[in-house]
Amino acid sequence: MEKLPKVALPVIIFFIIVIVVISKSTITIQGGERGVLYKTLGNGIVTDKPALDEGFQFILPWNTVQRFNVRQQEYFDEMKVLSSNGLDIQLDATIWYQPQQENLGFLYKEKGIDYLSTIVRPALRSSTREVVGRYTPEEIYSSKRAIIQKEIFDETKAILDAQFVQLNKVLVRDVTLPKTIRDAIERKLGQEQEFLEYEFRLQKASKEAEKVIIEARGKADANRILSASLTDKILQDKGIEATLKLAQSQNSKIVIIGSGKNGMPIILGNN
Repeated sequence: MEKLPKVALPVIIFFIIVIVVISKSTITIQGGERGVLYKTLGNGIVTDKPALDEGFQFILPWNTVQRFNVRQQEYFDEMKVLSSNGLDIQLDATIWYQPQQENLGFLYKEKGIDYLSTIVRPALRSSTREVVGRYTPEEIYSSKRAIIQKEIFDETKAILDAQFVQLNKVLVRDVTLPKTIRDAIERKLGQEQEFLEYEFRLQKASKEAEKVIIEARGKADANRILSASLTDKILQDKGIEATLKLAQSQNSKIVIIGSGKNGMPIILGNN
């Protein structure tokens, strides 16, 4: 085997060095990621410049880049918390969160990579305990669920905003009480429902009674007005009008004129 020319060895070494330098000087940041630059010969983590965008990036070979997932992420937690009267409550919650892209450098520098364990989870648990501790099991189980969810969101968001994490949503998925407490609450709610139905029936009956009374009063007033307006002259005219109508009828009858009270005709027959 012939020996390589003396010039070939330096060329090969040069290309190897170039390849190593290029591999160390480029990085590909995937979709949904951002990169935080670390300057080995500088001030360390870069916080005064935006994070590196997704795509192909050039860096100095002695620097490094830490990738962060900046998409919305989901975290589910099961917690045991105490109500206002000291009873244990199992609460399941889901949160949607993501790092603040404009503050990725500070997040990396001050909180580290595993900020879910060091920031997000403790903030959620602390806020949940604080909020649930204001309410009774009955309020948590029935009427205050939406209010509690909003309060947990507000308090958790206030903590995470100062820690360079963006909170998008908190969902209280399930609330589990001790069986004895849950049964007692359900019985109480059932009794309250029955009472409301009874109250409704009483109000309905009262309204119907008022309606009957008002109708009766209306009829009585109408009769009094009618009686006051019917004079003897009007009654006599009505009687004459009725007699004329009977006389014009096809049925046979006997009419005696002037024999009735007040001179009104008397109808004796209609055969």
